Amino acid sequence: MTEYGRGPGSEPWHPQDPLYGDGGWEGQQTHAGQQSAYGGQPQHHPQEPHYGDWRQGQESGYGNEQYQFYGEQGHQQFTGQQSYPQQGGWDATGTLGQVPYAADPGDPYGQQPVAYGGEQPDFYGTEDAYPPPQPPGRRQPEPEPGVEPEAAPAEEEHPFFTGGGGDDDDGEEHELQSRRERRGKGKKPVKKGQKRRTGCACLVVCLVFGGGLGGVGYFGYRFYQNRFAPAPDYAGNGTGEQVTVEIPKGAGGWDIGQKLQEAGVVESAAAFVSAMQANPEGKSLQDGVYTLEKHMSAASAVELMLSPKSRSNLIIAEGLRNTAVYSLIDKRLKVAAGTTASVAKKVYKSLGLPAWALNRPNLKDPLEGFLYPSSYAVTKGQKPEAVLKEMVSQATAKYKELGLENKAKVLGLDGPWQLLTVASLVQAEGTSHDDFRKMAEVVYNRLEPDNPQTYGRLEFDSTYNYVKNQSKIDLGIAELRRYNNPYNTYFSKGLPPGPIGNPGEEALQGALDPTHDGWYYFISMDGKTSKFTKTLAEHEKLVKEWNAARAKS
Repeated sequence: MTEYGRGPGSEPWHPQDPLYGDGGWEGQQTHAGQQSAYGGQPQHHPQEPHYGDWRQGQESGYGNEQYQFYGEQGHQQFTGQQSYPQQGGWDATGTLGQVPYAADPGDPYGQQPVAYGGEQPDFYGTEDAYPPPQPPGRRQPEPEPGVEPEAAPAEEEHPFFTGGGGDDDDGEEHELQSRRERRGKGKKPVKKGQKRRTGCACLVVCLVFGGGLGGVGYFGYRFYQNRFAPAPDYAGNGTGEQVTVEIPKGAGGWDIGQKLQEAGVVESAAAFVSAMQANPEGKSLQDGVYTLEKHMSAASAVELMLSPKSRSNLIIAEGLRNTAVYSLIDKRLKVAAGTTASVAKKVYKSLGLPAWALNRPNLKDPLEGFLYPSSYAVTKGQKPEAVLKEMVSQATAKYKELGLENKAKVLGLDGPWQLLTVASLVQAEGTSHDDFRKMAEVVYNRLEPDNPQTYGRLEFDSTYNYVKNQSKIDLGIAELRRYNNPYNTYFSKGLPPGPIGNPGEEALQGALDPTHDGWYYFISMDGKTSKFTKTLAEHEKLVKEWNAARAKS
């Protein structure tokens, strides 16, 4: 199809086309005064070869078509048997006649006949001008008289807002509608109820997005509070209302904080952990029973727990005998005196003693040496059996850790029971850490049956005092030698039947690693330190000095 549809296309000319009925390309006028490029002769010919009327060419056949040949000296026109009748075409002289357009009052092109290629005014700039001609495939039908053209639907009537386009039929209608828009046919009218669905859809979208934003904001706030905001904390040193809190063994900072929070001492465990980390001595907090106040700031709670004033633990000192320990437990549990001793005598086998500590003969107390010196959380309401079991458990774990069972043979002893007994003697007779290793050597040297100093006798005052349940230091030799008791080392050779107290870790370490300097005797001149000698003569000299100093005081 040629430009403006003026060829043998499928659509006919429209009657209102400005160029309708112009006779085709042959009706155009030649360009006046154009010089030919062939031989320098002036030529008058159209820009492109024209083929006359399409219908005439069909009636006459191909044999009647015109052929043009161009040579060096111009051009010649050869025709067949019959030429087409031309209107304004080539004449016999080889020139193209100039035929003007017929004047048409309604056609701006026909108002002023001009030659083809000549200048003519632009009628498209006027108010009454026709629009530029459109190809036939894009032309729109003229509206009927009295009928208003359909207006384009408003933006909110688009199928996205009206709820349309949800199925295949709507998709096809939407595609057809798009084609109508491209052809200028307009759109389908909006169905009833579409605007109502549009409002509901917008409301749902707003609610969904609003809820999502609200959820994000809430969780973001909680994340900030947990990560960056300070933990809740009370202010001040408390309300004055006291509360007792028991901290179990092995509890960490967070566990302690939770215990205090549950008791109402601090407002949050996180605040307590922060305060404990900020305190240089915070890591030294131990298990036990603490007397605190309610609604304390975390920093005040940490400071009070580090003070001995708040500690309510039961403290078992090194070397303390079982009789003293039983009395302390009775007082802490607020039970009658002798209650714990009676329970210990009945249930000692079920408290967790190791096998090597059971079935020992001639023992004053089978639990002696197993109420390990330490700090224990003991409060009113507990049972004596539970307290004793905790102490035995801690002693057994410590003895296993130190390896008493494996090292006894190396020291020439008959098992860990004797090693524990030696440690109790070292604890009872020694006065300082430096004394323990020397004191242990004294024990091992005197235990030799054929030693030239004591001939296998220990002769420790502490063993006699244990049997008598006393702590005297001014004892007569005659009295000591006459008292017949397996625990009295002045009367019996070798070790007593069992421990005479509860040794601490330093005394145990001394018994495991004694010196080897030849010590046999010792004496404490001031009650704080001991002096050791290797012979009886050296020892007697020190005894005289001690008696003289005592007489002056």
